[in-house]
Amino acid sequence: MTTPVTTNVAQDDAQVGVQAQAVHGNITVYQVAPDAPPVERFSIGVRYLDARMPTRARELIEDAAAQGYETDEVRFHQLLALLSGRTLRQLGTEDLNQLSSICDTIAHLNGTDEWTAGLRAILRLLSSLNTADTELVVKEVEALGPRQRNKIFDHLGVLLEGPLEDRMWHHSIERARAGQLAHDRRERVWMFFHPAPARPRVRAVRPALIPMREQLRTVICAAGFVTAAGTVGWLLLQHGQAPAILAFLLSVAGVAAVIVGGGDLHFRRERLRAKDAAFAPPQQRRAQAASGGFAGQVDGLFTKYFARYVPDGTDRSTWVTRTAGIRRQLRDELVEIYREQPVDAERIAWLVRYLVGDVRQRWEHGTMTAYRAELRAPLSAKALFAGGLLAAVTGGLWMTPTAVLAAPLRGTVCVLLAVACGVIGVRTWFRIASERQRERADRIELEQEFTARWEAYERWKEKLSRRPSDAEMASWLECDRKLLVDQAMRLYRLRPSHVIAHAFIEAPARSDKKARVRSGPWRYSRYRLLLFLLTDDGVRQVDINLDFTTGSSTTTQRLNYRFDAVAAVRIDGVAIQQQTFELTLVNGAPIRVRVTESSTGTLEPGEDPETLSQVALDASGLTHTLNILEGVAAEGKEWIRHQRRRADERLTELTETVRDLID
Repeated sequence: MTTPVTTNVAQDDAQVGVQAQAVHGNITVYQVAPDAPPVERFSIGVRYLDARMPTRARELIEDAAAQGYETDEVRFHQLLALLSGRTLRQLGTEDLNQLSSICDTIAHLNGTDEWTAGLRAILRLLSSLNTADTELVVKEVEALGPRQRNKIFDHLGVLLEGPLEDRMWHHSIERARAGQLAHDRRERVWMFFHPAPARPRVRAVRPALIPMREQLRTVICAAGFVTAAGTVGWLLLQHGQAPAILAFLLSVAGVAAVIVGGGDLHFRRERLRAKDAAFAPPQQRRAQAASGGFAGQVDGLFTKYFARYVPDGTDRSTWVTRTAGIRRQLRDELVEIYREQPVDAERIAWLVRYLVGDVRQRWEHGTMTAYRAELRAPLSAKALFAGGLLAAVTGGLWMTPTAVLAAPLRGTVCVLLAVACGVIGVRTWFRIASERQRERADRIELEQEFTARWEAYERWKEKLSRRPSDAEMASWLECDRKLLVDQAMRLYRLRPSHVIAHAFIEAPARSDKKARVRSGPWRYSRYRLLLFLLTDDGVRQVDINLDFTTGSSTTTQRLNYRFDAVAAVRIDGVAIQQQTFELTLVNGAPIRVRVTESSTGTLEPGEDPETLSQVALDASGLTHTLNILEGVAAEGKEWIRHQRRRADERLTELTETVRDLID
């Protein structure tokens, strides 16, 4: 065994730091109803095949064929699902029996349909095992329509051995280079890991809260004032003194002006106080919310985006300190309005970004406190209140002596009662009117805010409309893997025909994002890939960290070992829970890799945990790789000889059958 050229990272059995996840439950490309007709089963099977999950694809396509849906297109995809990513020498007895069974259902191919042509090309590849006429075979594949040609190169690039394999591999690598960053991969991959945004919400308008005692006090004071003032006015009329009557009318008009002007001033003052309180730094430190809970996650989002969206020309610490109050208010609002109907915090990340961006924009434009100008009392209201107060006091002082002289006891009591009821009643009315006006103002503001949030929501949805499909994600990953295989073969100076078999184990690396569609496998923003190249000289193992968002990769370890150095291969863990692959070498530490994660905590309605587990294993490449490595661990180099001998016996017979179909 050679010494690794880089640091050993084989013990990557620690917890994967996945910070964010999403299940796109509204995407149902893989959902199969129990009573689905065969055409639908076939269609979904093809989707699984396009997403590089051939085992599940094979099950559904065979179900469709068993229910009577048999066409050349079905048989074409049956063969692809059976042979995808494998050489003919890797096929087991059951696979070869299935291959023979499919061929037995094929009549003589003499049609001109594009799927018939594609099926004929696959059969031509199978029949070319012992021929040297590889040029014509490859040309026939190249002459196919783009759909059939691309599918064959994608899935059957390593099907055969010798020069034909080298030629097919060359075409496959050309397609991988062209497709690795195709369709704006770097601009779109991140969208797949973002959950569907939650619809915008705003706080319900708090209704005007007017205590019953306030209402009762207002009614009593109003009744008392009207009664007392009416009595004073009647006394003044009885004595017929015009100046006193005019003073009385002036006083009444002054009270009315105070009510109108003072009510507006009181509302503006209270509104301004409430607005200022939102910007005031918290008076005491709030208890830290649990980091794993919804409130803690919202806390983290606000902390993250307020730290990121710092206004131009502003010191970060100043920005964070000065916005502590508004940050607290916005955080509390979102926790309140989304906690009652729970959503994942990541689904409102767009709303947090919008709110923080809005605060930053107002800061940069100097409109953070624009409400102060809007709530500044107009001169008309000030004049009305001051003039009314002056008129009420002046008129009251002028008429009071006349009223008291007219009826000393009754006049005195009525004047004092009018003053008391007027003062108390007006102050109570200010609070009532202000609360009602506050409700109306809140309703207008919240309607405007909801409109703004809805527009931001629509913009974000439009941006996410370019989210890649799961098939695109699988295609990009397959391109990465093929290019990594090619890179490894170049590193070891190997041609495809020198490699008996290659296999991948695909596992999540330390990543902060993962997502899947309904009934689909998890896709990760970062992967750890273990590549195994089996050659006549032994196994070449390459450990690779892949940044899927960019397609860039880093080799972290290379190992070379003989076949007899493989002591054991096993899988630990329950199928529907986390599973770990372990490869033990005779004189080395075990190599452990987590290959699947539990999906039971994120099940969507109608999803089956066992099916999800099978899909995850299928997508990870574990089943295929395990078959190879278990054979190597059990038989060593003899496994290759035995596998070739077992396959050759059946393939010779199969080749003759296939030639009869296409000749």
